[in-house]
Amino acid sequence: MRFRNVCVSPLSLWVVFCLLSVCYFFTGCDRRPVQPPAMVPEVGVMPVSFQKITLTTELPGRTSAFRIAEIRPQVNGLILKRLFTEGQDVKAGQMLYQIDPAPYQSALENAKAALGRAEANVPAIRLRVERFHDLLSDNAVSRQDYDDAFASLKQAEADVAYWKATVGTAQINLGYTAVKAPISGRIGISNVTDGAIVTAYQPVSLATIQQLDPIYVDVPQSTTDLLSLKRRLKDGRLKKNGASSDKVKLIQEDGAPYPQEGALQFSDVTVDPSTGSVILRVVFPNPENILLPGMFVQTVIKEGANEQAILIPQQGVSRDTKGNPFALIVDAESKAAFRPLTLDRAIGDKWLVSAGLAPGDSLIVEGLMMLRPGTMVKATPLNESQPDHKPSASSDAQSQKRSKGGV
Repeated sequence: MRFRNVCVSPLSLWVVFCLLSVCYFFTGCDRRPVQPPAMVPEVGVMPVSFQKITLTTELPGRTSAFRIAEIRPQVNGLILKRLFTEGQDVKAGQMLYQIDPAPYQSALENAKAALGRAEANVPAIRLRVERFHDLLSDNAVSRQDYDDAFASLKQAEADVAYWKATVGTAQINLGYTAVKAPISGRIGISNVTDGAIVTAYQPVSLATIQQLDPIYVDVPQSTTDLLSLKRRLKDGRLKKNGASSDKVKLIQEDGAPYPQEGALQFSDVTVDPSTGSVILRVVFPNPENILLPGMFVQTVIKEGANEQAILIPQQGVSRDTKGNPFALIVDAESKAAFRPLTLDRAIGDKWLVSAGLAPGDSLIVEGLMMLRPGTMVKATPLNESQPDHKPSASSDAQSQKRSKGGV
C-alpha cells in the first residue's frame, strides 16, 4: 500500500487544537467539586443564676480631728514661760502657758481691801437705822432722818455686793494668767515664745490641741448615688443587714487596710451646690494615732444585701459601636442569641447585671470572636473550678466602683 505525502498547514493544526479544547471543557463541566460540610463553632458557656452578695461602695474621704481647741489668752499680759512640749499629748486642765500674774494679783488685793472697807461700814449704819426706827414711834426723830439712814444702809450693802463681784472678777482674771488645756489631745506648734506680749482673745491662737482618738472621716457622696441607693432599698432590691450595715472599712493612703472598722455616724442634710454631694461622717477608733487630720483615705461603705444578684465574667460582655453593653447566649435551638444588658457596677473581675439576663440562660463566655447572632453553635460548659469563672459570693473584700458607659 502506498501512502501519499500529506502536507498539513499551521492553520489546520490551530483549528484542531481549538476543537480539542472545547471538547475537554464540555466534558469536564460535569465533574463538580464536592463541598465540605460547614463547621459549627464551639463556644464555652456558663449558666446564669441568682447569688446573694453584699454590695459596697468605695468612696474617697478625708480625716479630721474629733475635737479641736484653739488656745487663746483671756487676759492681756507677758508670757513668762511655755510649759509643754510641742507635738506631745496633753491632758485637760494641764497648764500650757504662764502669763505674768503680778498686775492681776495686785488688782485682787485692791478689790479685797475695798470690800473690807465696805463691809466695815455696814454694821454702824444698820445700828443707826434700828435706833431711828425705835425713836420714830415716839417722834424723837423725823421721818426724813429715818429714811436717810435707811438709804445709807442700802447703799452700804450695795457697795459690799459690788466689791464682792470685783473680787470675783479679779480672781478669775488671776486664774486666766495660767493658760490651761481645755481638752485632752495632741498639741501642735506654739505660735509664741517666752517674753511675748499677748492680748485677750487675740485672732492668732497660741497653739492648737486636736483630739485624735477617735477621729472623723468625712466622705462626700453624690446625690445621684444617694437617691439610687434609697430607691433600691425602697424597691426591695437591697436589704439592710441591721447594725452591721453601719460598719465602714478604711483603706489608707498607701493601700493598706486599716485594722479597725468605723461606724457611720450621720449623713448631712445640706447639698454642696459646687459638687452636688452630701457629707457622710464616719467615726473610727484611732488608739495608736495612725490616722492624722488631713489624710486622704478610701472608705468601703456597705449598701446592703442583694439576694437576687446576677454576676457574670467581664469577658462575656461586649459593646456595640455606641458603647452599649450586650451579651450572647445559646437559645433552645442551639443558636447564638443577642441580649442587651444594663450593668450596675464592676465587682472584681465580674459585672453585676441589673437587666438583660435571667436565671437558666447559657451565657457564652469563650469563642465570641467573629460570632454573630443566629449562628449555630456547639455549647461546651466551662470548668467551674477555674478561678476565672468561679462566681463570687460577696464583694466585701473587693474594690467596687461605678462602671462607665451604660452603668
